[in-house]
Amino acid sequence: MGRDSVTVLDVRSAEVAVMVGKRGVNGTFVFDASKTEPYSGFDAETKIIDEGKFEKAIKDALKAVRQICDEHARIREMYVGVPGAFLKVYSDERELSFPKKRSISQRDVRQLFENGRLELEEAGKNAAENGGENDLAGYRFIRATGMIYLTADDRRVIDPVGLVSSSLRGEVSYYYCKEEFAKLVERILEKERIVAHFLPTPLAMANFLIPSETRDEYALFCDVGFLSTTASVILGNGTVFEQSAWVGRGQIALHVANRLDLPYDAVKAMLSRVNLNAAQDTGKVEFTYLGATFEYDRAAFSEYVREGLDGICEMLSEFLELCSGRETDNKPVYISGEGLADIRGAIEHISKRLNRVCEEVAPDLPCYNLPSISSRIGLMEMACEDHRKSGFFYRLLNGIGG
Repeated sequence: MGRDSVTVLDVRSAEVAVMVGKRGVNGTFVFDASKTEPYSGFDAETKIIDEGKFEKAIKDALKAVRQICDEHARIREMYVGVPGAFLKVYSDERELSFPKKRSISQRDVRQLFENGRLELEEAGKNAAENGGENDLAGYRFIRATGMIYLTADDRRVIDPVGLVSSSLRGEVSYYYCKEEFAKLVERILEKERIVAHFLPTPLAMANFLIPSETRDEYALFCDVGFLSTTASVILGNGTVFEQSAWVGRGQIALHVANRLDLPYDAVKAMLSRVNLNAAQDTGKVEFTYLGATFEYDRAAFSEYVREGLDGICEMLSEFLELCSGRETDNKPVYISGEGLADIRGAIEHISKRLNRVCEEVAPDLPCYNLPSISSRIGLMEMACEDHRKSGFFYRLLNGIGG
């Protein structure tokens, strides 16, 4: 592996993908290798259903990537995407005052983040000591990001470094990963002598897919996966509010399979053939899957897909009610992920049900412009940026360890 290359592990609700790549020119990427492997996924309680299959999937993908790159190439670090179902996100306003006006440094921003994190975790401990519940119990801190910053003279910026002010206020997002998930991934990667760095997948996707000028105000983002869906309110480079639910493509397929008495795996394959916008949606259709032929009524199939989509609609409707306000009302919902990627008419159906503009987004990259791989491209972007900031010269210029 080259010095600038990074390795990403994208954990989705039915598959994992390992990708090796680096930044190219003009916002592009150079990908050295990529391999996707299926596994059993996780359940509604965010438990990996079969840890053995999960480990095998990661190791098989890693082995394939190593063979493509160079069998002797050493992968020492891996950036692991944490699905929304395994995340807790907190947002808070923090302030840091200085004795006099001075130029704001990266060290000041880190101090702002650290103060808020310590206070947040201390509040959780105090709640537990007083007989309450510590919401952070069983979770570990993985990241803090600034949404919007304000200087003493009320300048509103996304990056305050270099500005002169006597104080710094910031809307900060804190991301915590479920400890059980983190430990499982670390155990698997330790056997390969690889150190894991955890990244919040929904944030990586939103920051890559939604233009920064749109995120300067509030933006609504939804990552629809195979078994799990996460909706987020994004502001600047952080998350104001986030909610996950156990709904996705798999649940749609299960609903259709039960209603039409068809094999579940066959229905999963059939979903890519449905067109909910078709003018003529009648007649019988024959479908061959793994040597077996099935017949179904086109209209009934489409109607049951719509019913399956209602689970996602209900989840999003509840989410929009919880985050309603002048900042988010009438904002479009940007949707990505593999869940709805090839179900034609699904986005339009959700838009009608929610009475809200919904827009499918995908990476604006040749050969990689698919919603189904949005997560791994977003994670690659975030991993490359973190890798750059971990370099000696960047740390030297911005205060090592500060």
